[in-house]
Amino acid sequence: MPDDISDSQTPENLQGSGPIAAIRPKTYSHHGITREDPYAWLRADNWREVMTDPGVLGDDIRDYLEAENAHTKAGMAPTEARQQALFAEMKARLKEDDSSVPSPDGAYAYYHRYEIGGQHPVFCRKRLDNDSEEVVLDGNREAEGESFFRVIACEHSPDHRYLAYAADRNGSEQYVVNFKDLDSGEKLAGSLGGAQGSLAWANDDSTLFYVTLDAEHRPSKVFRHRLGSDPKEDVLVYAESDPGFFIGLDVSESRRFIVISAHDHTTSEVRVIPADRPEEEPRLIAPRDRGVEYEVSDQGERFLILTNADGAIDFKIVEAPLDDPGRAAWRDLVPHRPGRLILSLLTFKNFVVRLEREDGLPRAVITALDDNSDHAVAFDEAAYSLGLLPGYLYDTASLRFVYSSLTTPSRTYDYDMATRERTLLKEQEVPSGHDPADYVSERFMARGHDGAEIPVSLVRRTSTPTDGSAPVLLYGYGAYGHAIPAGFSTNRFSLIDRGFIYVIAHVRGGTDKGYGWYLDGKLEDKANSFRDFISAGEALVGRGLTQKGRIVAHGGSAGGLLVGASVNMAPDLFGGVIAEVPFVDVLTTMCDTELPLTPPEWPEWGNPIEDPEAYRTIAAYSPYDNVAAKAYPPILATAGLTDPRVTYWEPAKWVAKLRATKIDDNPLYLKTNMSAGHGGAAGRFDKLNEVALAYSFALMVAEETQLASE
Repeated sequence: MPDDISDSQTPENLQGSGPIAAIRPKTYSHHGITREDPYAWLRADNWREVMTDPGVLGDDIRDYLEAENAHTKAGMAPTEARQQALFAEMKARLKEDDSSVPSPDGAYAYYHRYEIGGQHPVFCRKRLDNDSEEVVLDGNREAEGESFFRVIACEHSPDHRYLAYAADRNGSEQYVVNFKDLDSGEKLAGSLGGAQGSLAWANDDSTLFYVTLDAEHRPSKVFRHRLGSDPKEDVLVYAESDPGFFIGLDVSESRRFIVISAHDHTTSEVRVIPADRPEEEPRLIAPRDRGVEYEVSDQGERFLILTNADGAIDFKIVEAPLDDPGRAAWRDLVPHRPGRLILSLLTFKNFVVRLEREDGLPRAVITALDDNSDHAVAFDEAAYSLGLLPGYLYDTASLRFVYSSLTTPSRTYDYDMATRERTLLKEQEVPSGHDPADYVSERFMARGHDGAEIPVSLVRRTSTPTDGSAPVLLYGYGAYGHAIPAGFSTNRFSLIDRGFIYVIAHVRGGTDKGYGWYLDGKLEDKANSFRDFISAGEALVGRGLTQKGRIVAHGGSAGGLLVGASVNMAPDLFGGVIAEVPFVDVLTTMCDTELPLTPPEWPEWGNPIEDPEAYRTIAAYSPYDNVAAKAYPPILATAGLTDPRVTYWEPAKWVAKLRATKIDDNPLYLKTNMSAGHGGAAGRFDKLNEVALAYSFALMVAEETQLASE
């Protein structure tokens, strides 16, 4: 039997099939329902301090997490050579000295690049008149001596003299904003702590707007800072009083407005400040109206607003005068059309561009203001990804976009919106080689439990057998309206080249088939996401592509909920589960108002504190609460100690309960990154080690299920 972990034990004492966590029950009661949580003690009382300083984590919790790490290391030891080979292979697919396409702004063009052997981006600019490079921020130098480092924002002032950048040094997504004089190369005094990372320069070149986090790690206030002043003197511009709303900050494409947005997952409210007059009070566009979302751009004497108001479930574009932007003045510019989801809006002086998705495929539609004519940019592949890349220029006819597919590496284009000519600027290089002809991508519809048609995208080698013998990695997410693009990833070919079929299930909860697809996979209909995932797996078996028990389920964050709930419902379908930072303790978290994301998440999952039906719905699917005494496939779960999104104790509690409850002896591993957060390791090569671990696990369980079937 596995050993029990008590206060006196150390990881070195823990042998067998894994550490068994101590049981220290805590009782919760809601709506007359009492439940007992045996592993609530894994939630550190000082979790806020732990996010800032992981060293203050209590010894009992640290010992347990380290014991799980030791168990994972020991269990995965036979795969270490493979992990090293996978790491080397994936690294060889990366162009080590890669760089982004420079984006012009005034006399300069800005870009970032990597150095051979460098883990972090180097932010640079070149003068357009002589092409000489200037390093504005060296991420590798900034990261020296740090166990974690990530730059989330790097913004130059409009006059190109100053740089503001936000960096996270512990993975907690609590950023510190620093300033640099690009003329002298010197850092300036007056760093801004406790920041969320969104930055916006005013047009006076010395005023910066930024967002701060409250005690619960929620972005709730906008401040105005003047270069050279004491941060203690910064002016509070806007404070959000509703804990369920987060604050966002941006600059409009014309650079005429600082844009402040308050939003949850279903409702938004926008305020603007003239960028030429940064001391003005924020001006409200339209008051928040529950269930109404909107985003604001400006063009000429009008605001352009992307919204779902008036029942426009798949969104529409309206216009309103600059001096009268309220709801009463909104006039349809691009009317709502059911089934055509407008994803985003990008404005130029003489053009309007919208990115939309219909029948599961994206396209860009350009409207020329001189004659109001529309034309679309689309591609012919069965499944592909298309994204717009906003630049610094407003008075231009050049639109930049990036395209890729499951088999085609990323390509960056400049598109002349007037002549309709496209220019290929960059094609992603795969130094170790990649021939799209060696692979085939497909898209089909899986029939759901209620007759819904679920899009399924897959890629495999042309030589991979389709007789049912191939293993499958089935990936899904299904939350917040996020659609999973059918884009290119070099890493996944390490599985595909070893005989895996890589599959994406576009389940309800995303917007892959429009906004209604999202609505049908949230709140009281959340179970549709899990059933869709299972239906996709069953369809792969039914089409003869694989066999039951040969599917490795893969999901992260809310996708971890997807695979965790699915494996509770249909454990025999899966041969393994990879759950990265999985959101698996949904009921406890949604009842814990102290946690960063709980109030803003209620529109997505429901409020189980106030609503008995929401409580029962969540309790019925929450993976942690539904662990049962039955056989589970092998499982690898990961966590980040400083993760503010899915706190480390969720996967830790889930694994602890699984190990104490399940009746099989299949491997169960938990790997906690003790110096990182939600995104795992920040360095591009360090991240590959995490991928190599996950892929080695997938290959290991695929080989074991193959042997078992022979």
